[in-house]
Amino acid sequence: MNFLNTIDFETILAKEFFGNSVEKLLWALVVFIWVWVAVYIFRKIVLRKLEVMAEKTETRFDNRVIKVIQSISGFFWGFVAFYITFKSLNLNGDFEKILNAVFTFFVIFEIGKLAQELIEFSFERFSAKKDATALNGIKLVLKIGIWIMGGLLILSNLGINITALSASLGIGGIAIALAAQNVLGDLFASFTIYFDKPFKVGDYIQAGEDGGTVEKIGLKTTRIKSLFGEELVMSNKELTEIRLHNFKKLKKRRIELEFGVTYSTPSQKLEKIPKIVQEIIEKIELCEFARSNFKEFGDSSLNFKTIYFINSNEWDYFAEVQQTVGFEVLKAFEKEKIDMAFPTRTVYLEK
Repeated sequence: MNFLNTIDFETILAKEFFGNSVEKLLWALVVFIWVWVAVYIFRKIVLRKLEVMAEKTETRFDNRVIKVIQSISGFFWGFVAFYITFKSLNLNGDFEKILNAVFTFFVIFEIGKLAQELIEFSFERFSAKKDATALNGIKLVLKIGIWIMGGLLILSNLGINITALSASLGIGGIAIALAAQNVLGDLFASFTIYFDKPFKVGDYIQAGEDGGTVEKIGLKTTRIKSLFGEELVMSNKELTEIRLHNFKKLKKRRIELEFGVTYSTPSQKLEKIPKIVQEIIEKIELCEFARSNFKEFGDSSLNFKTIYFINSNEWDYFAEVQQTVGFEVLKAFEKEKIDMAFPTRTVYLEK
C-alpha cells in the first residue's frame, strides 16, 4: 500500500506519447474494447436472432441481406474498432489522411459487395436457364458500373480531382464505342430481346427466309437450329430490326381445306358434303369447326371450302390432324360414292 502511495498517478497519466496523454490513450483502449465487444455481440447474438426471424418470413430478401452482413470479414470489423479508437486521439495529419483513405476503401468495398449481392438477388427472381446468358451480360455491366463509381469515390476521398479523369474516361469511352459499335449494338440488342421477349429459347421463329428453333440467346448472337438440322447464327441486332414470326406464341392454327367433286355428283349428295366434313372435324380432339360450304363452279369440278382451327401450336399435331381429316374425308366419300374431281377435258368431234 505504501508502494502505491509513492506512485504519482497524475504525473504518469499526464505524460504524453505521440501528442496524446497516457490518460487519453487508456480511454482509447477502453473505447476499442467496448467497440469490439459491441461488434462481437452484434455478429454472434443479434445477427443470429435476426437470421431466425428472417427464416419465418415469406420474403427471401431479408435472408439475403443478413447473409451478406454475416459474410463481412472479422478483419473489417476489427479495423472499424481500430478506426473509431484512433479518431478519438490527436493524430498526425498525414496519418489521419491515410487512416481515412483506408477506412473509405474498406467501406466502399463492402458496400460494393452488398450491391452485387442485391443485383444477384434481383435477377434471380426473374431469371431462367434459357435467359442465363443475357442476364449475365446485364449483371456484368451493372457490376462494372458499381465498381467504377466506387473507384471514383475512393479517388475523390484521396483528394484527386476526378472531374478531369471523368472527362478523359468519357472521351475514351466514346472512342471505344465508335470502334466497337457493331459489338455494342448486338450487346444492347440482347438486352432488348431479354426485356421485350420477342422470343425465348425453345421458340420456333421465322426470320425472313430462315427459320428454326431458338437454342441459345448470347450477348452478340442467337443460335437457331433449322428444320434441316444445321445451326444458324444470327446477330441480335439483325433479329431486332426485321419482322419475326414466332410460332411458339401461336394459340391456335387456322386451316383451310379445299377440294372438288365431279359434276356428275347428284345434288342430294352435294348437300351432304358440308355436314360430312363437319362431323369428321368435330370428332378430332382440340379441333374447332368454323364452316364448310360450296364455293364455286370450277372448270372441271364443283369446289368446296372448309375452315377449322386446331387449338395447339405443336407443328407435329397440326400435320397429324391435317392427315387425319384428309383420310377421313376420302373414306366418307368412298362410302357415299362421291368422286373427287381431277382436271378433265371433253372433246366433241363433228362429222
